[in-house]
Amino acid sequence: MTNPFHPDLQRAARFLPRLTFTPTLTRLARSLQRWRGLVKPPVVDDVAIDDFWIPAGESPVRVRVYRPKAASGPCPAILWVHGGGFIIGTPEQDEAHHIALCRDLGIVVAAVAYRLAPQHSYPAPMEDCYAALKWLAGHDGVAPDRIAIGGHSAGGGLAAGLVLLAHDRGEIEVAFQLLVYPMLDDRTALRTEIDPSSLRLWNNRSNLFGWTAYLGAKPGAGDMPDYAIPARRENLAGLPPTWIGVGTCDLFHDEDVAYAGRLGQARVECKLKVVPGAFHGFDLICSQSAVAKDFRDSYRSALIGALIS
Repeated sequence: MTNPFHPDLQRAARFLPRLTFTPTLTRLARSLQRWRGLVKPPVVDDVAIDDFWIPAGESPVRVRVYRPKAASGPCPAILWVHGGGFIIGTPEQDEAHHIALCRDLGIVVAAVAYRLAPQHSYPAPMEDCYAALKWLAGHDGVAPDRIAIGGHSAGGGLAAGLVLLAHDRGEIEVAFQLLVYPMLDDRTALRTEIDPSSLRLWNNRSNLFGWTAYLGAKPGAGDMPDYAIPARRENLAGLPPTWIGVGTCDLFHDEDVAYAGRLGQARVECKLKVVPGAFHGFDLICSQSAVAKDFRDSYRSALIGALIS
């Protein structure tokens, strides 16, 4: 049988455990993340890192902000939404990514610690993200006309939904959306023909668990809002320029390619980056590989074009 994985990723794909998220595994992952959250922010010579608590729904939401110390005026910014299947994750898990974006591009990165499902199902996580976006747009150190929204995986799905919500509310004009193998369509969790042998980190059983936790109902229901499930949105016209990246060995490949195609049909500028043989989260697991660096270079170039050039 032909190895489906990219040469740079074959060794990692061989040894990565094939986990399925359950309530027990979710509790364990959250315990480890809480311990990590007790660690103070790193001291970085050229990047200021601060936590802010902003009003949002039932309780304040934390936003960790990374700002270039050399900045003398308002900067372009990106609101970053972390991944974790809607059920786990913290802003700190992407800290190296945020510091690098801030340092190399000279932009502000604001990472939101939204509430997690199933304890907080939709719309709580989305409203936390919207509160963070509104706060960021009003921040003195941010250029309000040069704000992007981005995220990995479930964070990419939340980012896509947040862009739809911001578009419809009309309070904030988002300049760009950066969707890294986003989790966009609950109907994928109902598919039975998917071959799990090439999936890593996130399979369709985990997908069913994550979507059920987030929606508070089984996937596939007909009355779910499109802010929760961006792929259900019928009219995508008027959205900001978009970058979408995904691998061919990623569970979300089909839904991401379909969403990119629909954006194009709606005359939204969209760059689609498909990486042959890449599994979910490959750019994080194999961050120093050539294929991961090329992937990051692609979305960095898109960010520069949207926010800086």
